Amino acid sequence: MSEVFAAKVGTGFASANTSGEHELDLITIGRSSVDLYGAQVGGRLEDMGSFDKYIGGSPTNIACGTARLGLRSAVITGVGDEHMGRFITEQLAREGVSTEGVKVDPERLTALVLLGIRDQEQFPLIFYRENCADMGLTEDDIDPDFIRRARAVVATGTHLSNPKVEAATLKALEIARAAGARCALDIDYRPNLWGVAGHGAGERRFVESAAVTAKLQESLPLFDLIVGTEEEFHIAGGSTDTVAALRAVRAVSGATLVCKRGASGAVAFTGAIPDSLDEGETGPGFPIEVFNVLGAGDGFMSGLLKGWLDGEDWPTALKYANACGAFAVSRHGCTPAYPSWEELQFFFDRGLQRPDLRNDAALEQVHWATTRSSRSGGDWSQVKTFAFDHRLQLEEMDGYTLEKGGRFKELCLEAALRVQAGRPGYGILCDNRIGRAALHRASGSGLWIGRPTELPGSRPIAFEPELGADLGQFREWARENVVKLLVFCHPDDAADTMAAQVGQVTRLFTAARRNGLEFLLELIPSKVGPVDDETSARLIQRFYDAGVFPDWWKLEPFRTEAAWANAVAAITRNDPRSRGIVVLGLDAPEEALAESFALAAKQPLVKGFAVGRTIFGPAARRWLAGEITDAEAVAEMAENYSRLCTIWDKARARAMEEAT
Repeated sequence: MSEVFAAKVGTGFASANTSGEHELDLITIGRSSVDLYGAQVGGRLEDMGSFDKYIGGSPTNIACGTARLGLRSAVITGVGDEHMGRFITEQLAREGVSTEGVKVDPERLTALVLLGIRDQEQFPLIFYRENCADMGLTEDDIDPDFIRRARAVVATGTHLSNPKVEAATLKALEIARAAGARCALDIDYRPNLWGVAGHGAGERRFVESAAVTAKLQESLPLFDLIVGTEEEFHIAGGSTDTVAALRAVRAVSGATLVCKRGASGAVAFTGAIPDSLDEGETGPGFPIEVFNVLGAGDGFMSGLLKGWLDGEDWPTALKYANACGAFAVSRHGCTPAYPSWEELQFFFDRGLQRPDLRNDAALEQVHWATTRSSRSGGDWSQVKTFAFDHRLQLEEMDGYTLEKGGRFKELCLEAALRVQAGRPGYGILCDNRIGRAALHRASGSGLWIGRPTELPGSRPIAFEPELGADLGQFREWARENVVKLLVFCHPDDAADTMAAQVGQVTRLFTAARRNGLEFLLELIPSKVGPVDDETSARLIQRFYDAGVFPDWWKLEPFRTEAAWANAVAAITRNDPRSRGIVVLGLDAPEEALAESFALAAKQPLVKGFAVGRTIFGPAARRWLAGEITDAEAVAEMAENYSRLCTIWDKARARAMEEAT
């Protein structure tokens, strides 16, 4: 097999600079939670009307943040044996974090946190952690062999606040030190989690406590790296004078001390603490707008650990840390805000363009494209799709009723699942108007799911009424649904027609992105006018020029290699991070599809097909007429779909052989 071809077909983040002696770069240990972030900005937490759900908890955030930067990360924590616990474990897996150390506790619930963004100074939050699952960790849950597989163990202060979880944390640290691994501490001081502030004081970052100081100082000698804000070093050192506090920490620990100073950046001390913080080692900071400080410290820690474990000097590691913290404070949420390694390099190479990073379109596109797997999951290096989103074609068949149409689409789904058999790389296109039951049942099945939005045959585009006049109904869509839009257009369309089409596509793309949904754009120019080898490439460029960056393209089966080369070049020139292309069927017979597959499969960017009527058409007509049973319809469609999958697989295999 051609390594170049395989690399182009595959997906994933670039690997970090890692040691071949260990399977993991780091293991974090401590709390995990589901963060429910108030969606409204500027109001009281009491008045929040809706919430966005994210993974949370400092060690969990750090594990995800470092994984996005290319490190091989794992987390030791506890979750409940319920929906929120499964959300955390599934999300960790999507982020590329090992879940081997996650304890599923049937006796305790997963921790929850409610958070809000009031203004640049106020970020109210409430911790729901009474007897939560991560506080159920014990020494018995620490597997020495698992710890020895990592180059570093990272602890956070919260799990030193309770004797049971403290014992588990200390055991992990002692095993790591004995194995020659490095140990790091994020002080992560939350006064109310130490019992020195009330439930309503979740936002408070500092309350003096001699007892907390004494407890922390017992553990400080175990670490090679200690990180905290000035206030966190105040509690660790037992003084509200930062230099004095740092010296008190230095008296019990030889670790590198990294002190975060907010807008003033951060400073590292490897030896004696000087009289001024300005005398430590620093890295460049970034003048950005503060939108949300929650989770910024975990982003900072992720960047710092990347530099530390890659052997960079402290100014470079602090540069990584400051940049990751900047991304976090400029976006909504914690883990979702953290950058990928590719995004970080893009930011460094291009430079800061505007202080509100979340409104930097080019940067946000890189962020979206390099982290979208953490939202949708799945291996989509190939997508062989059974398209039964057809509405008009089904409605025109004899014997059709809405009830029968819905039932038939459930049979289509049964056929798709039979062929898929739990394997990756299979998908469906299904509508909500006729196929609602099948569409909702498909969620969680492992299928790639595309969902149409246009009124069948409309030109210029008109949307299904279910989307709402403002396209606001996307908030009700399942997150795994891919927004699919078919456009009948041609580069030679009249200017007003083209403007109307582009305007509608832009509206839909913007709404999909705003709601965290991937977007597929299907172009069919051949139904509008004559086509040549440049037609689709010109159309593709027209939409990119309008600022539309589809995750997926669905294109006609071109007849020449030149047409494919031109279309692929237009996509990769504008968006080298595109998910890829699926080739449509247009009700062609299998022989014609085999020919088109053979040509399309030569392009690594083509990830599969989306074929409908060739698979379901004959069965639908006979089933609606009462000539075949449900089981016979499913069997026939499964056979047709499976045969097309085999044709595609063989075409791809031949293309890969020819590329060697």
